[in-house]
Amino acid sequence: VGNRDDSNLYITMKLKAAAEIGISASHIKLPSTATEADVLKCIASLNADPAVHGFIVQLPLDSNNPINTEKITNAVAPEKDVDGLSSINAGKLSRGDLGDCFIPCTPKGCMELIRQTGVQVTGKRAVVIGRSKIVGAPMHDLLLWNNATVTTCHSKTSTLAEEVGKADILVVAAGKAEMVKGEWIKPGAIVIDCGINHVPDSTKASGKRVVGDVAYDTAKEKASYITPVPGGVGPMTVAMLMQSTVESAQRFLEKFQPGKWTIQYNQLTLKVPVPSDIEISQSCIPKPIDQVAGEVGLFPDELEPYGQTKAKVQLSVLNRLKNQPDGKYVVVTGITPTPLGEGKSTTTVGLVQALGAHLHQNVFACVRQPSQGPTFGIKGGAAGGGYCQVIPMEEFNLHLTGDIHAITAANNLVAAAIDARVFHELTQSDQALYNRLVPSVNGVRKFSDIQIRRLQKLGINKTDPMALTKEEINSFVRLDIDPATITWQRVLDTNDRFLRKITIGQSPTEKGFSRTAQFDITVSSEIMAVLALADGLDDMKKRFGKMVVASSKKGQPVTADDLGVTGALAVLMKDAVKPNLMQTLEGTPVFVHAGPFANIAHGNSSVLADKIALKLVGKDGFVVTEAGFGADIGMEKFFNIKCRYSGLRPHVVVLVATIRALKMHGGGPAVTAGVPLPKEYTEENLQLLAQGCSNLNKQIQNARLFGVPVVVAVNAFKTDTKAELALVVQKAKEAGAFDAVECTHWAEGGKGALALARAVQRASQAPSNFRFLYNVELPIVDKIRLIAQQIYGARDIELLPEAQEKVALYTKQGFGNLPICMAKTHLSLSHDPEQKGAPSGFVLPIRDIRASVGAGFLYPLVGTMSTMPGLPTRPCFYDIDLDPVSGGVNGLF
Repeated sequence: VGNRDDSNLYITMKLKAAAEIGISASHIKLPSTATEADVLKCIASLNADPAVHGFIVQLPLDSNNPINTEKITNAVAPEKDVDGLSSINAGKLSRGDLGDCFIPCTPKGCMELIRQTGVQVTGKRAVVIGRSKIVGAPMHDLLLWNNATVTTCHSKTSTLAEEVGKADILVVAAGKAEMVKGEWIKPGAIVIDCGINHVPDSTKASGKRVVGDVAYDTAKEKASYITPVPGGVGPMTVAMLMQSTVESAQRFLEKFQPGKWTIQYNQLTLKVPVPSDIEISQSCIPKPIDQVAGEVGLFPDELEPYGQTKAKVQLSVLNRLKNQPDGKYVVVTGITPTPLGEGKSTTTVGLVQALGAHLHQNVFACVRQPSQGPTFGIKGGAAGGGYCQVIPMEEFNLHLTGDIHAITAANNLVAAAIDARVFHELTQSDQALYNRLVPSVNGVRKFSDIQIRRLQKLGINKTDPMALTKEEINSFVRLDIDPATITWQRVLDTNDRFLRKITIGQSPTEKGFSRTAQFDITVSSEIMAVLALADGLDDMKKRFGKMVVASSKKGQPVTADDLGVTGALAVLMKDAVKPNLMQTLEGTPVFVHAGPFANIAHGNSSVLADKIALKLVGKDGFVVTEAGFGADIGMEKFFNIKCRYSGLRPHVVVLVATIRALKMHGGGPAVTAGVPLPKEYTEENLQLLAQGCSNLNKQIQNARLFGVPVVVAVNAFKTDTKAELALVVQKAKEAGAFDAVECTHWAEGGKGALALARAVQRASQAPSNFRFLYNVELPIVDKIRLIAQQIYGARDIELLPEAQEKVALYTKQGFGNLPICMAKTHLSLSHDPEQKGAPSGFVLPIRDIRASVGAGFLYPLVGTMSTMPGLPTRPCFYDIDLDPVSGGVNGLF
């Protein structure tokens, strides 16, 4: 602070020394007008910057404003206090914790000089003259903890000469010129002179010379070793500052070594019978989220906490860890489920708890954020269940950090922009449109960046708005959207069946422009798919710009970039692109990010979360992610879409199966949510079970098509018998699974998934020959046929007229080389949810095809399904309420 000549000189010396040995050093210079708050703000910034291993505050602080020096020095983080002046470092030194503190540089340099003499300090009598916090007091402590007998003298010591005469080691830091006389010194003593004083000397050009606190000429005759002034302690002080900075960097690298985790796991207290999910969740006290982040190697400035239990993680961590090897990549999928679900989320959490809390492996779970539609509708929450949950489950199942709300806002901004643009083009002339799109501000017209891109797309290489011809203005201002081709719908994160088909534009102000439209569930929005597949903020923005919302009347695709909305979408989604950090019941880390449905989208959590997690766990760690619904849907899209865009290659597939679902596939009665299970599912029936294993066999084959080892996790329920569980394990191995194990994690937490975890470890070491099912360069119809025949078991496909038209349109528009994302029921391998087991020989009807060009896939619509679910007669929200005593959440979720 300020501009003192002596401070500038000292700093220049330190910068020069740093440069000589390869330390990157810089000088932060605050003006003399700086306040205490200014200095503290600067210190806080340096404390949080992982690129800074150490910093010093040059004293005195030359400010016109009052500044508390003690407060300033204590604001420096102890682990970066390479000057050793903070009270914490001083306290550790006084207690003898020499390996866990920084020692002030001058005493440290003095000690190094004493060591260089070869004289043993242990047992020697040492005298320190001076008791300053910078030299005297820490020098006393340093000698004491090096086993010297130490006496501290000062200006009030009456027998100073007598005490000096007893010293084998004498350190003087009194600040008085030649105060210690040579005749006082014990013959053979080591003398360290820390003083710098100016005395008159007419022989010098400056009229003065520098002397120490010891009368050097007479003292050197008696001392065995003595430091000169100048040139003695001063250079050592600078050298020790450099050494402390190197030590700080070494400690930092040791503490934040990528892949080296030290985690505090939570001990579960298991109860029988197993309480409700929310009771279990609320009985566990989560670790503070900044602790979780620190345990897995995230830096404080890479974390954006949202309260105590969840946080956003900065994407900059990927750049920091770009040279670190990835861990093992595991995807959890399942057989074709019942409407109740078969426990993929529970198995995902159980597996990571087993690998982490019980086998002490670095492991991350990467899961999707649930939609509030199903949460309040028929399914309830998706945080796992029993003793395998992401916590707090209320936070997980509700708003989390607002990502889905951001998607809703962004999606509906596009929808509003489409209809507004159609309206304005219908009601205004070319020139009126141009005047509004490129307004004159203070007499100057200027194109925005996004308008320049539109001009370039049209082949108009002009940047002066006044230079466009009438024809060019017409092309520029008119998107000429054909309302019949608008594919972009409004969205809402609520199950509301009465929004499946609506009429918009009925107000008189819309001048008769109305059309039929619909609302979809938010998680079906292409913006959600883009979020899940984006490789970063820039990639997400580019994908937004490519999103096709309609066609022009000439059949040309109209994009979000054409609407001018791309930048606004990026602004709305700039925080949502960052993964959310949470934890499991047993304290293992979880990324919760993105939540596209698997039947009408690609059904996987984000690429970014997986990539960050793979770097954090290190080469021997594991990242376990979940693919939605059965292997025929979520897993196929995980491989053919997500892995294709991410470049990541999986090591193991975990296929979840239940006795209940397999009995259904064997011909058991219908399973309905909210209705008690028929006796066929609660009593042993090996014949029904064996018949149903056809679905298990097919899904194992589906996984093996991609060249990845398959481990089957049999998620055991209390009504399952030992014979039934053993039969499924046997059938799975016969079908080609690498291994198959019984799991009881729902009731026992990670302990109940130990066999699964060990099987996954073994499978991850097995040879993997990952391959895609199809080449994207194949024609659209051929890619659809390959999925239908190879994955579903169909004999062929049938494209209805609307689908045939779309094949021709998208091929013409240049979208024919995109991957395929089949929109199909999850309740059957076929298009008919009533067909169970492993049907074959059927023809798969494709009624339409739509394009998510920004996300990067085409999605054929198979059969009939709604993108806006409805509420059942008795929705889950009947059981959700606030606790009247605690104010917390009660309910089943």
